[in-house]
Amino acid sequence: MQLLVVGAGVVGLAVARRAALAGHDVIVAERTGGIGNGVSSRNSEVIHGGMYYPTGSRRARHSIAGRRMLYDYCAAHGIAHRKCGKLIVATSEAELVKVEQIHAQGLINGVENLEMLDAAAVRRLEPEVRSLGALHSPQTGIVDSHGLMLALRGDLEDHGGMIAFHTRVMTLSPASGGWEARFEDGESATFDAIINCAGLGAQALAAATEGYPAGRVPRLVMARGNYFRYAGRPVFSRLIYPVPVDGGIGIHVTLDLAGQMRFGPDVEWIATENYDVDAMRADAFYERIRGYWPGLPDHSLLPDYCGIRPKLTGPGEAPADFLIDAPADHGLPGLVHLFGIESPGLTSALALAEEVGTHLDAQ
Repeated sequence: MQLLVVGAGVVGLAVARRAALAGHDVIVAERTGGIGNGVSSRNSEVIHGGMYYPTGSRRARHSIAGRRMLYDYCAAHGIAHRKCGKLIVATSEAELVKVEQIHAQGLINGVENLEMLDAAAVRRLEPEVRSLGALHSPQTGIVDSHGLMLALRGDLEDHGGMIAFHTRVMTLSPASGGWEARFEDGESATFDAIINCAGLGAQALAAATEGYPAGRVPRLVMARGNYFRYAGRPVFSRLIYPVPVDGGIGIHVTLDLAGQMRFGPDVEWIATENYDVDAMRADAFYERIRGYWPGLPDHSLLPDYCGIRPKLTGPGEAPADFLIDAPADHGLPGLVHLFGIESPGLTSALALAEEVGTHLDAQ
């Protein structure tokens, strides 16, 4: 089968790799000049445990299965990662109730080794944290996301696949048992199947797919997440998370494999794609962080970077699940659209690729 994957982010690369390993002829169309230049390169690089997500949801299933697959893949391919663990901390009685609810959901989801800790146990692990208690997730970790994507690309190319950079797909049309993709330069090519992993561009491509019902294209809601870098040396050895907020899981402590500490992301609902970090947002960061780390020094947060989450729901709405619209759903053979693949998309990538692969295998 000749297959086109649109988008060379971590999910697109994982889907393309899985298809190439299954023996398909795979081309990835990427509108930029490199891999992972969109959503995939602008996140916390966290390997999530899987405790936040509703029972039976794709987020719950794929974050847990994907996490296990990801740790194995990193170990087998020499990708830098660390299972550092994380604490979800409560700073009030009301927050403690929420953390206990997250614990209960995590147990339902099958997350391993979760443990509720009292304030004294939290201080023993992380003396700088102020809390009434916390949920400890030892399965949470961090990964070199670019190293991961390089390994996925290597597997793809080792099995005959290729990436066409600076290649924007404009329209998709049915064509003699397959699909014709027309590109920005006016050229076109025909494929047996097409997988839309375009991230922030997924809805636009779906809307430009001939025969695909307009009513099936979900709205795109963009939430910018800003990050601020800590100017000093890291004071935590684990990731530290507050309770979730509307649209995200809170301004948390993230560590990277280079030994730096940063905070983010916040949630900023936006109408147009923009990657400028507003330094004035640091005021809200100081206030939120000092709820669980009172020792945060003044003038220690520096603007770093931001990412944009391709959400399907907006402020005050329940978070949407990952949406995979496959032939069994919409009735068009050889076409799969992926929408709303935000956090925990990085963690879930290999498991998402398996689900997409089952739709290809069924053809």
